[in-house]
Amino acid sequence: MKLPESFYRRNDVVTISRELLGKYLFTCINGLVTGGYIVETEAYNGIIDKAAHSYDNRLTPRTKTMYMHGGIAYVYLCYGIHEMFNVVTAVEGEPKAILIRAIQPTEGLDIMLDRRKMTIVKPNLTSGPGSVARALGISRDINAISLLSDTLWIEDRGMVIPDENIAAVPRIGVAYAGEDALLPYRFYIKGNIYVSKPNK
Repeated sequence: MKLPESFYRRNDVVTISRELLGKYLFTCINGLVTGGYIVETEAYNGIIDKAAHSYDNRLTPRTKTMYMHGGIAYVYLCYGIHEMFNVVTAVEGEPKAILIRAIQPTEGLDIMLDRRKMTIVKPNLTSGPGSVARALGISRDINAISLLSDTLWIEDRGMVIPDENIAAVPRIGVAYAGEDALLPYRFYIKGNIYVSKPNK
């Protein structure tokens, strides 16, 4: 079952980020279905979060998608190389989003391998946000698409991750955010081999 819009339109992006662990992310690009369950996320808490693109109410051609209603995709280019897929949350005008950092692939493995120019399944297939987007065929061409579409969606298949199996730690690569860089807004499933940078 696809997650309903009400799941995304809540205000607490940190809670939603945690709850996305174990949910299944799918794409259907050019008729090819790929996907897997989410094992690592990062929350970005809007205009008060120095690590967020929308900090201090920055509204630019890139960030305008974040200001739309929750339940759509925010896809941007990082370092001029990697496309990054984010889940927009909250209501229109509240620019909060969740970066999907890693999934455990379960469907369309041959397609993902081809997109990643790999021959065998290894953790780096879908470990790290750039790898997730490339493996799933996500690009800026589908920026702002609904997460209830038949192109990109997230399902609840009943997987429950016990609290003791979830790590809550600081985000990666946001040292510029000062004290906000220390917030425990990155969540991952402990022991999962697809997590991009597992901590102790």
